[in-house]
Amino acid sequence: MSERMRRAAGAVLAAALLLASRPPADRAPDDPAGRAMDGRQTAAHRVEHLRVKVLKPLPHDPQAFTQGLEMAGDTLYEGTGLSGRSSVRAGPLGKKPTVRAALPAPLFGEGITVLGRTLWQLTWRNRTAIERDAKTLAELRRVPYSDDGWGVCLQRARHRLVTSDGSSRLTFRDPATLAKTGEVTVTEKGRPVAELNELECVGATVYANVFLTDRIVRIDPATGAVTASIDASGLLRDDELVPGSTLNGIAAVPGTDQFLITGKFWPRMFRVVLVSA
Repeated sequence: MSERMRRAAGAVLAAALLLASRPPADRAPDDPAGRAMDGRQTAAHRVEHLRVKVLKPLPHDPQAFTQGLEMAGDTLYEGTGLSGRSSVRAGPLGKKPTVRAALPAPLFGEGITVLGRTLWQLTWRNRTAIERDAKTLAELRRVPYSDDGWGVCLQRARHRLVTSDGSSRLTFRDPATLAKTGEVTVTEKGRPVAELNELECVGATVYANVFLTDRIVRIDPATGAVTASIDASGLLRDDELVPGSTLNGIAAVPGTDQFLITGKFWPRMFRVVLVSA
């Protein structure tokens, strides 16, 4: 079977593994302030084209249905999904996790982010977010979450969370209560970019996996404009692809310009840099 056919089959079965269809993507422009007409339209249309360059392959649990990936200091955190198989785990980069916490069914784990001593873990359609101790991963409390949980990251300079729900929206939230404080529609050359998934905040920018693709977009959260399109295709060999092998996991390596890239059911993780395509 060709790689293209394998990826097509994997995409279909990955959707089936989610137990239900994702909600319809938000494809309608949402620009009440008229941002596209205020003189910033030209700048918003400048999209850099990048690709990933592998520096080093690393081991990854091939049974992990990866939903969130993040490095804090020297610790790599990963959240996984599927009802009855969801977890969050942590440990040194390149080694087996040293601590792990499972989510009981029917909770379906989604994105994660670390806020110093604590960690937030979203759930998909359970309308619940879980706050954990970042060192032990022990559950501290559960907080109502009104949307479908997908991705989440922390913008430290703005002291806010950025979350995705599978649409073209990024929602900003209070990091203590998860209350909504704003939102922005993500556009590329004026068109909404739907199915934004796992997120990574790096300084003033946000990186997002686009669900069921090998693409990552870099976003200016102040305007919602995509400033770079990143090709992350071809990382796995044909014999490493299994049904559901979907790119979903990007984590900045602290103190460097490097990233960690992985996906659902991937047997490997990759340390990469972004270079011109």
